[in-house]
Amino acid sequence: MEKPNTVISELNQLKKNYNHVRKLKDKINSNLEMLNVLSNDVDHELESVILEESKDIQKELDEISLLLLLNGPYDEFDCILEIHPGAGGTESCDWANMLYRMYTRYCDSKNYKYEVIDYQAGEEAGIKSVAIIIHGVNCYGYLKSEKGVHRLIRISPFDSNSRRHTSFASVDITPLYQTKDIEIEIKDSDIRVDVYRSSGKGGQGVNTTDSAVRITHLETGIVVTCQNERSQIRNKEIALEVLKNKLYQKQLEERQKELSNIKGNNADINFGSQIRTYTMHPYSLVKDHRTNCETANVNKVLDGDLDMFINEYLKKVMKYEED
Repeated sequence: MEKPNTVISELNQLKKNYNHVRKLKDKINSNLEMLNVLSNDVDHELESVILEESKDIQKELDEISLLLLLNGPYDEFDCILEIHPGAGGTESCDWANMLYRMYTRYCDSKNYKYEVIDYQAGEEAGIKSVAIIIHGVNCYGYLKSEKGVHRLIRISPFDSNSRRHTSFASVDITPLYQTKDIEIEIKDSDIRVDVYRSSGKGGQGVNTTDSAVRITHLETGIVVTCQNERSQIRNKEIALEVLKNKLYQKQLEERQKELSNIKGNNADINFGSQIRTYTMHPYSLVKDHRTNCETANVNKVLDGDLDMFINEYLKKVMKYEED
């Protein structure tokens, strides 16, 4: 049923986009007719209505123009989002958990469906790592802007002296490639498979059997884990699919690196670069270092309101890459 559901979702989105453009066209034509009336007879009340309508029209045009920037080969795909804390122990683990909450709230606001395939709880608080698969129209196209290192500056709730701490966590976004795109064969001799007991959040959700699976690709050192299913076989299937995605992504990045070297492209917007800082003390500010987009409402951003940062990335960074 997965393929039919995907087609239906895409069709519904296309209908929504079509209706949006059609209604906007009708609104523009209506305003043009009113302008013709004003050219013959001055009506200040009508003029005020047109000015107010023009603001709404501009806003809707901006939204539609963003869709035109989602023209990458994989922008329409689902994606895999992974979060890993940096050095710093409990502080960084807690920051990784805050980011996890931020992204799941963003998904909820966009009606994206997501499934947690791996969740490693921190020893004292937060998480050691988490991986989720996100399903939704253009979700990779939007969330690819989040790939990189995120920095938090705040008064630590774990410091008895209430000192200011800086924490880091990395976010990785990978398209969930279509099976037909991946021509990678993984032999048993290429990997090491370890099984262990699932480490859930506690309660009845904890698995009592060794169903969690960790797969290590020996040549590249890429490690993938999956523990959301109670079946070890199913966890292995999901982990292998994620591993294929990572190997395919690695191939694409190597090709892109070769092309960039040939073209002399020195743009450095990739995993490992610090893309955004969230400052909670001594002042409130979230700033994206790629676009200089910023807001003082840190809590709103951490509640999943990422549109302003994602939109600015699409408008500035993606346009720059096209040029």
